[in-house]
Amino acid sequence: MTTSQSGTTAAPGALGRVTFLDGQGELPMLEISTPWSSAAIYLQGAHVTQFKKKDEPPMLFLSQCSRFVEGQPIRGGIPVVFPWFGQREGLGQHGFARVKTWDLKEVAPAPDGSVSVRFRLPACPEASDFTPFTADYLVTVSQSLTLQLVITNQSNDAEFTFENCLHSYFEVSDITAISVSGLNGLNYLDKVAHFVEQTETNETLRIASEVDRVYQNATGTVEILDPRFGRIIRIEKHGSASTVVWNPWTAKSRQMPDFGDEEFERMICVEAGNVASNSISLPPGATSTLTVKLATETLT
Repeated sequence: MTTSQSGTTAAPGALGRVTFLDGQGELPMLEISTPWSSAAIYLQGAHVTQFKKKDEPPMLFLSQCSRFVEGQPIRGGIPVVFPWFGQREGLGQHGFARVKTWDLKEVAPAPDGSVSVRFRLPACPEASDFTPFTADYLVTVSQSLTLQLVITNQSNDAEFTFENCLHSYFEVSDITAISVSGLNGLNYLDKVAHFVEQTETNETLRIASEVDRVYQNATGTVEILDPRFGRIIRIEKHGSASTVVWNPWTAKSRQMPDFGDEEFERMICVEAGNVASNSISLPPGATSTLTVKLATETLT
């Protein structure tokens, strides 16, 4: 691996490049370019804020109202939710991993033009309330975006119980024009209906109001069909038993200071993880890997 004076890192003969720079709010970030795509990752939260294939609209949605302030969550992209999902009494929402500055451990451009970067969640006071663990995050940028969240229980004698989720926000042309497939027949907790458990009976899910659902025992691939953008976004996952689908619609959008009033029209969250009844209990010394591959396909 070589580093030029401009701050760009590249492997000899490879086309993938990584540039280190100050992002919005002067938060440190990486810009990654490959022959097929570009991406941006903030060290705060190891947060992927951009992935875009050449000649396509961005895959990921990022709110124009997002805060870029140390210790505050970024609204959009792919927040890393860990070690809990949702609200926890006396603590912040969605865990502390998404607001901590992760350590950059490795930058690995490959001869085929892809680039992988590896982060580790550093020791922090919040982690002291949990069984000792390590959290590593590997992001690979190529024709697709592959994410691997690796949690290891470092205790010799205690289980480590946690929730995790890669909270992906996707850019869509029009929320009323898209459909989501791969969820039919699954049971889900409906947060909008006070966590009533229901069964998905639709072959494809269409969004016409606020949606906030945790699909349980959901291990399969999910697809977002977007005819106006002429593409399918495919969310393929392994080590994930939950799929969360969220769109805040009108009223909730107006309640969020870091989200535009009308931005719900061009985003949907389809999140892969292990939450609620699908939380993970790791035996001492064991490792759990959540892998998500995000890819697009042109509609013909």
